[in-house]
Amino acid sequence: MKPLIGISTYLEESAAWGVWELPAALLPTGYPRLVQRSGGLAVMLPPDEPAAAASAVARLDGVVIAGGPDVQPVRYGAEPHPRTGPPALERDAWELALIEAALASGTPLLGICRGMQLLNVALGGTLVQHVEGHTSPVVGRFGEHPVKPVPGTRYGDLVPEEFDVPTHHHQTVDRLGTGLTASAFASDGTVEAVELPDPQWALGVQWHPEMGEDTRVMSALVGAATAPAVTGHR
Repeated sequence: MKPLIGISTYLEESAAWGVWELPAALLPTGYPRLVQRSGGLAVMLPPDEPAAAASAVARLDGVVIAGGPDVQPVRYGAEPHPRTGPPALERDAWELALIEAALASGTPLLGICRGMQLLNVALGGTLVQHVEGHTSPVVGRFGEHPVKPVPGTRYGDLVPEEFDVPTHHHQTVDRLGTGLTASAFASDGTVEAVELPDPQWALGVQWHPEMGEDTRVMSALVGAATAPAVTGHR
């Protein structure tokens, strides 16, 4: 039986399809398609009451925290930078609760871009609120740059070579959260992947694997989701 992988979603005030323009919970199709290509069944997790997160995660075999808007700086004790975007309060609360539930239950967890940043914040880390050079000069397009793995880490074992990744972000990890290890870097020293040690399967990547063809990261999550749950991280 294919493992059930939940993916957090955007919550938008207005989205259009056909003659309709309504509030919507939505997700770029690259996310579920990557889960499907990697051997999993994808389900969407729109923002809900944080108290519902543990019950939701208990029904899942794996969790993906998707990319999206900037994390509210108050979550990591900072004042907003002039370039920091408006907060997505419901998403922050819901996804932090999903992360806490996945870590507590030992459910495999993958954070993508914002998801990696939120994993770091959930574990007490901080963020750099603005960096240059990691977005495409063309609006609405992803850029690309090489990422170098750290040998001996989970990510380094999955992708042992330097690898060009699709990227679009202006924030990144500053101080690492408790227990996290940096497992890949960009050429300018930006942290590009973080992870928790075994037996907890938790990995965050700063780039967008759903926008590329390589399935190794998502396939590893799906593989971990087929194994028995481990004791929670905390």
